[in-house]
Amino acid sequence: MVALVSTVAYLGLEARAVEVQCQIAPGLPAFRVVGLPDKAVGESRERVHSALAALGLALPPKRITVNLSPADLPKEGSHYDLPIALALLAAMGVVDLEAIAEFVAVGELALDGRVIASPGVLLAALHASGIEKGLICPAGQGAEARWASGVEIVAAPDLISLLNHLKGTLRLPVPDPGEVAPPERRADLRQVKGQETAKRALEIAAAGGHNLLMIGPPGAGKSLMASCLPGILPELTPAEALETSLVASVAGLLEEGRISRARPFRSPHHSASMAALTGGGLKVRPGEVSLAHLGVLFLDELPEFQRAVLDSLRQPLETGEVTVARANAHVTFPARVQLIAAMNPCRCGHLGDPALGCSRAPRCAGDYQSKVSGPLLDRIDLHVEVDPVSAADLALPPPAEGSDAVAARVAAARRVQTARLDGSGRRTNAELEGDLLERHATPDEPGRKLLAQAAEAMRLSARGYTRMLRVARTIADLAGAETVGRVHVAEALSYRRIAPRA
Repeated sequence: MVALVSTVAYLGLEARAVEVQCQIAPGLPAFRVVGLPDKAVGESRERVHSALAALGLALPPKRITVNLSPADLPKEGSHYDLPIALALLAAMGVVDLEAIAEFVAVGELALDGRVIASPGVLLAALHASGIEKGLICPAGQGAEARWASGVEIVAAPDLISLLNHLKGTLRLPVPDPGEVAPPERRADLRQVKGQETAKRALEIAAAGGHNLLMIGPPGAGKSLMASCLPGILPELTPAEALETSLVASVAGLLEEGRISRARPFRSPHHSASMAALTGGGLKVRPGEVSLAHLGVLFLDELPEFQRAVLDSLRQPLETGEVTVARANAHVTFPARVQLIAAMNPCRCGHLGDPALGCSRAPRCAGDYQSKVSGPLLDRIDLHVEVDPVSAADLALPPPAEGSDAVAARVAAARRVQTARLDGSGRRTNAELEGDLLERHATPDEPGRKLLAQAAEAMRLSARGYTRMLRVARTIADLAGAETVGRVHVAEALSYRRIAPRA
């Protein structure tokens, strides 16, 4: 007899069906797991053996073979422990096959029989819902699994409780869905003294989902303004919150099933590797650009990142997704992010200040800023200089306008974009292209003339030209204008790439 248990394999944000087949046959005692398992899956034998021993059960002195079908699909992760144990128990006659036939099982086993958390339970729950089966998962992740509607969830704290539940001698409680965490404001724009131009650029970036680069000396407030951005962005919609939660679930970051309506804010250190930033590794996991999906990716000290690492962001910024290619599989993660970057004008950071600047100025500015490639800079819509803050500025009272007032204007502009783009699959002006761009962002006659003149004088690429139209459309939305005018185009052009100062 062959016992069958359903489970899943994770490929990006896709859960693929896997069938765990267990056969106990005459022969020399052995316990083998086949079906393209990785090292963690291969080690399941020891964890399953110890967990059964903790229940007082011994493996039969026969040949035990566990096959993970389809055999050509790579199997990674510790969540195969529980389905392997259930298939083995069913083959031994301890568990009724019919009792587990209508469930998908995921979970790692401890040596004492406890069922402990493993990444990706939310994806498994959605997969179980799609094939009209229930889900057996760790008790600590029952709240996460309950976010998938219409699924019977069996959240087991340990193997013995699960067996008693399946036999009907014990009824495990149905878990409640996880909490929806309210957004937490990191910083308020009232904390920023001066920097009116930079704050205006931040508002435009938030309203249209545009990428932003701030260039200025150390201590001018670049990082502070970046940390203010989540406080002026609108909350995630329920559908968007589910998207971001799927990425967090695969990465094992969804704590206690808690889903947040706040937009992600990720700030990796400049020593981050390419795999850490874009995804990959020995076991393919989402990188920072995917963990920031529908939120903000803040790169401080931009030129200090490795150039190859920065250039790996060029495709995700354009397409909104990352594809990690492997010899046996291609894994795709979403990466629709808003890039906010900050950098000093030169290595010493005080270009143009004769009292603090280094002796290599202005040549050092060109050398330092050239570490960031032109194609990447071309994908950044707004470039703004952040001036140093003087002692007189710091002595001023807090600005009258804080994040709440700016957030209200951003929300109004986003509502206009949502209505305009309804049914198009786009969310913000930063995603306008093709017919949508021509229909909604074409300037009036004076605006077209100014843009044509500027494109020639500034030698804008086709991408740069398109991004200027998108920014101008956002500026018009903030002003409540139906048509993009000359004044909106002029302001958009003022935020183009800034050459190093001599």
